[in-house]
Amino acid sequence: MWPESPLLWDAGAAVLTGCVAMAVLRFWEEVGNRALLDQKLCRKLVHVSVGLVYFLMWPLFSADDVYAPFLASIVIALNIIKVTLIGSGVVKDDGVVNSMTRNGDYRELLKGPLYYACTITLTTLIFWRTSPISIAVICNLCAGTVWLT
Repeated sequence: MWPESPLLWDAGAAVLTGCVAMAVLRFWEEVGNRALLDQKLCRKLVHVSVGLVYFLMWPLFSADDVYAPFLASIVIALNIIKVTLIGSGVVKDDGVVNSMTRNGDYRELLKGPLYYACTITLTTLIFWRTSPISIAVICNLCAGTVWLT
């Protein structure tokens, strides 16, 4: 059943990708909540790890299914919604704020972290695996975060 339906396969890959990405995010939220690392370092590690985890899950998706990039991008789109709700003050989540901001201000989530997630989502939808641009953009976002303050 799974191999015969690329849509079901890709939906399963999206669920698995979402679970892994959420587990990684939750790990960094706990690190941020417990102040185990400097907030600046924690923020950088979130950006590096989440983008790469998401990118490394791409081979699970079908190469020829037209729905694959849309199902893959749902994972990051859900994170966009979460960051937007927390950044606008609708939802309170100190773990996310402590792991993704420079100064602990929840409104910061509406800047860099939101742009980061939107860029990865658009890259996935537009370029997917058909262009090396998608690989370059995601890797640049992940590695470039290390060098930015």
